[in-house]
Amino acid sequence: MLFRSITLCTLALLLLSPFAWAARTPVSSISQDPYVSALVIEADSGKTLFESNADAKVYPASVLKLMDLYVILDRLEQGALKLDDMVQVTPEASKTGGSQVYLDPKEQFPVEDLIYALMVQSANDAAVALATHIGGSKEGFIALMNQKAQALGMKNSRFHSVHGLPPSDGIEPDVTTARDLAILCRELAKRPEALKYTGTQSKGFRGDKFIMRNHNILLTQVAGCDGFKTGYYEAAGFSIAATAKKGGVRIITLVMGSKDRKVRDAKAMELLAKGFTIVPPKPELAGAVVKPTTAPTAATAGSAPPSFATSAPTTGDGVDQQVADKPAKAGKSGWGTFFIGLGVGFLVFLGMFVIVGFLMKRRSGGVRSKYKNRE
Repeated sequence: MLFRSITLCTLALLLLSPFAWAARTPVSSISQDPYVSALVIEADSGKTLFESNADAKVYPASVLKLMDLYVILDRLEQGALKLDDMVQVTPEASKTGGSQVYLDPKEQFPVEDLIYALMVQSANDAAVALATHIGGSKEGFIALMNQKAQALGMKNSRFHSVHGLPPSDGIEPDVTTARDLAILCRELAKRPEALKYTGTQSKGFRGDKFIMRNHNILLTQVAGCDGFKTGYYEAAGFSIAATAKKGGVRIITLVMGSKDRKVRDAKAMELLAKGFTIVPPKPELAGAVVKPTTAPTAATAGSAPPSFATSAPTTGDGVDQQVADKPAKAGKSGWGTFFIGLGVGFLVFLGMFVIVGFLMKRRSGGVRSKYKNRE
C-alpha cells in the first residue's frame, strides 16, 4: 500500500510539474563558462581590485534576496518593523515554489525567523510572506526594492520579483550587474546584522523540526568568509556574492552566470584570495580571522542579544540552487523514509538469504558427490 502511494505521488508530481512551470515566461540562457562577469572590491574604500565584464546585465536569481534584506534592515533601523513582529503566512506565500520552508496559511512566524529562512534556506515562500507583511503586497515591496536600488546608485538594476525565480507569464526578468551588486554588498557589509543572517551555516526552523542549511559552501571552506548569498536557475546560471575579512581587510567578490556550481565556487575562492594578495591583511591583525557561525538551535540557544530591540519576547525560534534539492516537508518525511528503508532492507536480506541457501545447497551436493565413491 505504501509503495503504491509513493508511486502514485511520484507520477502526479511528474505529470503536474510541466503545468506548474508552463506559466513562466521563457528566458534566454545567459550562463557562460567560467562566468558571465566577475568583480572584486575592497570593502572599505570601494576600490576595484579585479573586474571582468562587470557591467554586463545578468539575472541575479536568489542573489536578489540581498536587496530584500537591505530593505528589511532599513525598516528595522527606522523602527517601522520589529524582529518579533508576527507575520501571517498568506495563501500566495504558501504556494510559492522553488527553495522553501513549506509555509502554511495557518501559520505565523516572527520576522526574524523568516529573515533566517530567507537568507539561510533561500526560502522563496518566506520572501513573499515578508514582502507582503512589509510592503502590503509583493508589488509594494518590489517598489521599495527599486527605490533603494536607485538611491544606492545601482543604475543598471531593475527588480520585478521578491525572490529571483524565473519570471511568471507577462513579467520581465530581474536584471542587475556585478558592479551594481557590489554596491549593495558594500552597504550590507557595514551592517553586522547582514553578516549574521547571511553568514549562518545552519539554523532550526519550527522549533528545530526543520533544519535549514546555507547553500554558500565558502562559509566553511574559506578562512574569514562570513556572509552573502548564492543564486541559481537554469537560464541565469550559478552566481554568488561573497565576502571575507582577514587582518582588518574585507574583500567582496561577485561571480555571475557560471554554467557550473563547482566552477562558480572555485572562481569565487580564487578571486577572494586574489583580493587579499592585492590588499594584504594588516600584519598586526593577521591572526584576526572572522569565523562563520552556526546559529544556535532551540535546544542550544544562548542569550546573545538581538541586533534590534523587540517589543515583546518572541514565541518562535530566531532563526541555493534556487529550485533544486528541496528538503522534505518538516514532520512528514521521517516515517516515509523509515518504511522505504525498511522495505529495501527486507528485500536485500531476502536476496542474501536466497543466495546463501543456494550456495549451501550446492556445496552440500558437492560434498556428497566427493565422498560418495568412498562409501
